Amino acid sequence: MPTPTSDPLGDKPIVPDDQFDKSLPPLSNDINAPLEPIPQDAPFTPQTADKAPPSVKPPVAAPAPEVPPGTLPPPPEPAPELAEPLPTLNSYNTTPVVEVADVPKGTGAQIHYDTVINGLDELGLDGDFKTFSSLKKGGGKAANAAMVAARGREDEALAVRLMHSRGYYDATALSSVEAIPNDPGRVRVIVNAVPGKQYTFASVKVDSQPVVPSDLITKNLPLKVGEPIDTVRVQGAEANATLELGRNGYPFARLGTRDILLDETAFTGDYTLPVDTGPRSSFGDVSTSGRLAFGPDHIRILRRFKPGDLYNTDQVDDLRKALVATGLFSTVTVEPVDTGKTADDGTRVVDLAVTQRVGRTRSIAATGGYSTGQGIRLEGTFTARNAFPPEGAFIVGAVAGTQEQSGTVTFRRSNWGQRDRTLTFGATAGHNSYDAFDALTGSLYGRVSYDSTPIWQKRITYAYGFELTGTNESVYNFNLGKRDRGTYFIAALPLMIQWDTSDDLLNPTKGYRLKLTLSPETSVRGPIRPYARTMIDASAYYPVMDSLVLAGRARVGSILGIARDDLAPSRRYYGGGGGSVRGYGYQRLGPFDPNGDPVGGRSVNEFALEARYRFGNYGIVPFIDAGNSYESTMPKFTDWRFGAGIGGRFYTNFGPIRVDVATPLNKRKGDSRIALYISIGQAF
Repeated sequence: MPTPTSDPLGDKPIVPDDQFDKSLPPLSNDINAPLEPIPQDAPFTPQTADKAPPSVKPPVAAPAPEVPPGTLPPPPEPAPELAEPLPTLNSYNTTPVVEVADVPKGTGAQIHYDTVINGLDELGLDGDFKTFSSLKKGGGKAANAAMVAARGREDEALAVRLMHSRGYYDATALSSVEAIPNDPGRVRVIVNAVPGKQYTFASVKVDSQPVVPSDLITKNLPLKVGEPIDTVRVQGAEANATLELGRNGYPFARLGTRDILLDETAFTGDYTLPVDTGPRSSFGDVSTSGRLAFGPDHIRILRRFKPGDLYNTDQVDDLRKALVATGLFSTVTVEPVDTGKTADDGTRVVDLAVTQRVGRTRSIAATGGYSTGQGIRLEGTFTARNAFPPEGAFIVGAVAGTQEQSGTVTFRRSNWGQRDRTLTFGATAGHNSYDAFDALTGSLYGRVSYDSTPIWQKRITYAYGFELTGTNESVYNFNLGKRDRGTYFIAALPLMIQWDTSDDLLNPTKGYRLKLTLSPETSVRGPIRPYARTMIDASAYYPVMDSLVLAGRARVGSILGIARDDLAPSRRYYGGGGGSVRGYGYQRLGPFDPNGDPVGGRSVNEFALEARYRFGNYGIVPFIDAGNSYESTMPKFTDWRFGAGIGGRFYTNFGPIRVDVATPLNKRKGDSRIALYISIGQAF
């Protein structure tokens, strides 16, 4: 029995061949003849193939009306809805759309939410996530649930980016929002981070021109095979390589775009860094342009390198900082310029182009302080920093205080023939009124000094100069048994040299300092009396830990060749005060007259010990001081007076602000119980 088929036609063709051939239009041999029109037959289907043969055509539609030549056909009939009248304007909703950002503060927060982060804390990324999280920035409030969900999706992408930065390239993150039971209006947003496996370096390759030395780049690109692919560490390594290239003669080195080819089966990456080193270069000359404060000759004094030295970006930065430190510029730039010339050693000669824009060169400054014994002291100065170019400053200063009033006129030439060497001439006149003496003084002085600066702290500094002083002073006369005034004329040649291994000028934490001062002087009050004032200062700093530094200071001074009573009171040694033994009044350590006022001595010794504990920008400093001054030429190291106290420090970018409170431990009659000292910088 034959198997029934689902095809009703069986093997019979849909259209007989002869019928198909007859339906084809006749072909023309003229390829330019127009195409035959397609008959408008009814749709062809297998069901109508036998009932409506292709030769049978459907009824022809009525022909379109004829249009006379040169005229347009009549327009079609419009749709009925277009003929309807327009609705009135008041039927429209004209209320403006209110954005969430337009809602007044406090009225748009309809949903409160808590944020839970899972999976990032163990990677050390929780802090970074909280810093940049959209959910965290929202403050736990949102206008609606859609906004909460959108923030969650943003944080999903953030979590993935953070995990990628640590080498977890298969990381995923998913956020979800769930209701908090018994707390309507509040939801919990949970961001679950899944880091996956961490990728490591399979290879580290640098693609560059040859360099000198040959391992200059690879040695300073601290990426090792087997280490995690950490973006922060990669960027730091690349920055270090760029820095070292600049320090070793490659001013034009540029890093290309790194390529890390990941192997998803081995969880590794092949790292390639293209580097365009540019030519190895040495320093040439200096040129300058712009609104000038001084010319290239003075710039050559400020530089700390010679032509022909291997190019070093640190030296260029140092020159730029020295230019800024002059205080003469609103802007100043230093850029390397390739001269195209080759030096004898094969390096490319690179000049430095300094672009100056001179700024305001005149300024007014004021400082103030207070200490028990000295009282209030205010100082103001007017400075024209470039009155006599280059860097010739004219300075007028005045001091107003409870015990000191003075005026000063100074000429100062900075970087005089040598960087950080200063030539100074000045005249001062003033009145000092202390328990020890009352003095009216006028002085002329000159000084040459080679100093340390925050930019360049030197091991050895020095100063030398001259001083001519006339002073009228009152002091107790033991021969007369009363205070008496005397006039002194003093000529001095002060000398100073210091050895410094500390790590900071205003806030040292390690190292030591040793300073020697010698001043041969002649006092003219009747016969000429030559003598010498000497002083040795030593201080040391030891870091016990990062936040704690032990600091100690010792000072010994002696005046040789003159009797105490023949010495002007202002030239004698005294102890006590903020820079001496804290807890005692200013100049109140040493011999006294019968009225209980200090008369000073010819020798002094002092000692101080501090424990400087710092937390953030603040510090606490317990301290103990000791010392005394003596009538004898050499200090006796006996009868010491001790003071102790505690200080506070507020650390700024220009040094610590110091507030010390001290008390005398072996108090004498007339000594205050508490002494207060306020100033800038550490005590020593």
